[in-house]
Amino acid sequence: MKYSYLLSLIMYSSWLMASVSPVASGSKHFQTDYAAQIDTTKIPVFFETFPKFKPYEAQVKLLYRKYSNHTWYDQKGLIEFTFVLYKQVQQMREEGVPVTIPYEMEFTRIFEKQTSKIPNQETELLISCMYFFYTSKVFNGFTVGKSEETGWFLPRESANTADVDSLMQEIAFKKEIKHGYFSQYYPLRQALKKYLEIEKNGGWKLVQLEKGIKSLQPSDSSLTVQQIRTRLFVEGYINQDSGSFLFDQTVSDGITAYGTAQNHDFNAKITGRLIEMLNVPVESRIKTISVNMERCRWINPKINNTQEYIAVNIPSFRLLYFREGKPYLTSKVVVGKEFHKTIVFSGSLSYISFSPYWNVPSSILRKEILPKVKKNPNYLKNQNMEWHNGQVRQKPGGSNALGLVKFMFPNSHNIYLHDSPSKSFFSKDKRAFSHGCVRVEKARDLAVAIMEKEANWNSSKVDAAMHLGKENTYVLENKIPVYIAYFTAWADGSGNIAFYDDLYNRDNALAKVLFEN
Repeated sequence: MKYSYLLSLIMYSSWLMASVSPVASGSKHFQTDYAAQIDTTKIPVFFETFPKFKPYEAQVKLLYRKYSNHTWYDQKGLIEFTFVLYKQVQQMREEGVPVTIPYEMEFTRIFEKQTSKIPNQETELLISCMYFFYTSKVFNGFTVGKSEETGWFLPRESANTADVDSLMQEIAFKKEIKHGYFSQYYPLRQALKKYLEIEKNGGWKLVQLEKGIKSLQPSDSSLTVQQIRTRLFVEGYINQDSGSFLFDQTVSDGITAYGTAQNHDFNAKITGRLIEMLNVPVESRIKTISVNMERCRWINPKINNTQEYIAVNIPSFRLLYFREGKPYLTSKVVVGKEFHKTIVFSGSLSYISFSPYWNVPSSILRKEILPKVKKNPNYLKNQNMEWHNGQVRQKPGGSNALGLVKFMFPNSHNIYLHDSPSKSFFSKDKRAFSHGCVRVEKARDLAVAIMEKEANWNSSKVDAAMHLGKENTYVLENKIPVYIAYFTAWADGSGNIAFYDDLYNRDNALAKVLFEN
């Protein structure tokens, strides 16, 4: 591809973007004698002058080694794409990337004062650096190493900002710089815009439960009710704020709407837990949304086109089984407790074990089982356990720790999905009790849904396999992707967003780097 042709494409982009740029559109035909050469020998000197852009030196050198002419100019001066780029850099906070723009005064001089329309090498290189700065922050997010430091081991596929041909095509044909993200990114961005506006308007005030009152219910009258009414109005859960102290239907409906958005049932009452959630500052909500937008950048966007998969979100304690790209089954789950964190990673569901053995992990055997055996020689027998090949395993049956079915996606973390005989844990709001594996409340329903599609099994056949009393395994012909992720905010695209407790205390560390980067 010859550079003159690329510049013609750039001019076509200028014509396309006339409506979004502060610069007039100009001619559609580029005059090639206007292009000037970049003196590549002076590029190192530029990075000595502007050291904050040093991380992009290799990419800039590649750009001008392949295309030595100016990239960002036409006969009218800077092409309109550069103004689109500058605008998007200024709006990075709306992309959940609240970073400081290096050499902001220089860019103000270039784009707002527009001191010169003649090609200038320093301006040219600054804009190239601005492009790589923007795309690396917004498209790529943190490096793989940094994301893994937060316990995130899902596979990543970052945008290649050093792909010069793609850069040229992007400049030529798009009105704005775009990148395909995991689909959750866009509802979160919509929610971020809403909360940034709330912050701009002053946020919300704290709600206080009056002394001596533990809860309030419909028909009660209290200053707290008035505060709740205002608070719900600010976030958009009721349409108007009458200022009334009466706990009326409007307040009740607002609490119900808020609870639905947060996946929490407040039973139309004002409680300490409701007030605790409402009193989280809007600034904290903005940070949480931004952190989760960053996590979206870490997910391979190919998942958007995956028709069948299983997703577990650790902080929400929920599993979703997708079929034809839509949620087919939702279930509560129990995940790992603080010292046995469930790992964030992915795998492929390969087989289902019905009426399974539980092969006790060595760590549990050493720390929990053997001390109990020492105190009670009949412990293994009482727990329906036995020694097998130097290890302890629990026999199939209703009391088995894995329940009646487990879903295997082989991995080095030894984590899988399984049923559980301890059903009471699923009724709790916070469900972090396991040793790392994921207990599924609707394990039978999940097995039925998968086996109906996979092998045309009916529910009776699944039940028979689950209660056979001896382990029996079905190897799936069509393996199902499994994603175990960590999102403390999730938006539905309709303006609603749920916030979940940061179970493993990962948000603050990520936010510190994101907001100070």
